[in-house]
Amino acid sequence: MLSIRPALVCAALLVLPFATQAADPEFSILIRNHKFDPAELHVPAGQKIKLVVRNEDKTAEEFESKPLKREKIIQGGTTVIIALGPLKPGSYPFAGEYHEDSAKGVIIAE
Repeated sequence: MLSIRPALVCAALLVLPFATQAADPEFSILIRNHKFDPAELHVPAGQKIKLVVRNEDKTAEEFESKPLKREKIIQGGTTVIIALGPLKPGSYPFAGEYHEDSAKGVIIAE
């Protein structure tokens, strides 16, 4: 009879979510001078992604997108990761709530 060690099973269950998460492709956006760079980001449709947002400004900015149902404050000089998807093909606008006149962008899933 095959014996499975409980510690081995627990270790596998702890590592599995991270292995799945690590497989998601990463896409980066910078916040610089109260603008998103790039302002247009193309990502694969039908796949989960990690959006890495780095704020190079000294002040906070917010990544907000109603179509993506995401709202995240990014303090000055910090980086955050936002999990997205899988997205249907289409355009998903986002903006920085603190500088709405200049901090605008769109994610295009294709």
